[in-house]
Amino acid sequence: MTAITDTNPEQRVALVTGGARGIGAAITTALARSGAHVAAGYSSNAKAAGELAGKLSAEGASVSVHQGNVGEPADCERVVSEVLDQRGRIDYLVNNAGITVDKTVRKMSVEDWHAVLRINLSGAFYMTKAVLDHMTGNSFGRIVNISSVIGQTGSVGQANYASSKAGLIGFSKSLAQEVARKGVTVNCVAPGYIETEMVAAMPPEVLEKLLTGVPVGRLGQASEIARAVQFLVDDEAGYITGSVISVNGGLDM
Repeated sequence: MTAITDTNPEQRVALVTGGARGIGAAITTALARSGAHVAAGYSSNAKAAGELAGKLSAEGASVSVHQGNVGEPADCERVVSEVLDQRGRIDYLVNNAGITVDKTVRKMSVEDWHAVLRINLSGAFYMTKAVLDHMTGNSFGRIVNISSVIGQTGSVGQANYASSKAGLIGFSKSLAQEVARKGVTVNCVAPGYIETEMVAAMPPEVLEKLLTGVPVGRLGQASEIARAVQFLVDDEAGYITGSVISVNGGLDM
């Protein structure tokens, strides 16, 4: 994407859920530095959102922050309306927001199950639903859903998380068929083990064992996920839809 100024009405606008921390922050950063205006969504960490927006704005990038809970349809509709009111368009939607509540199925409560599905899977549906008419009306849109290698392989103690991430793949493939002739593409990026705060906090012996299963022998970087997203939202990526790009160091082939 070419760098475009804030006053240019042709500037692409991206909405990134969970866009203030971890992988989401890397996606926000990559898209903003590439010239898009990025509306970074966050749920509760206003400090992190503000700091990221301030840092990028100081570089000359165009970023706004928007509070909302993707598990609430009304919040999704409100955030989309805010961005449309402020920027007049939404070209890219990156459904990145997600949570984990890890327990074996025997110990997992009904509330644990629904909490993860509500944010990780239903949240992507709610956000997509809120923006889809706008995209199809413009005959252009790029939707990227952040799945996970766990949605492809499963994992002990993560039945809810794995189900939500596998569900994103099915959702993406179905929606891709529905909107392909409207100029809207829908794809997934499925990260492997990425060096985020959560992974970095793991005990060294656990992390070492985890890495033995990764052929490249290291954790991924959030910026590597962001580059895959950046590729999929490009104007020239219009022939790629219904795909899953795995960025996992060879953990699952």
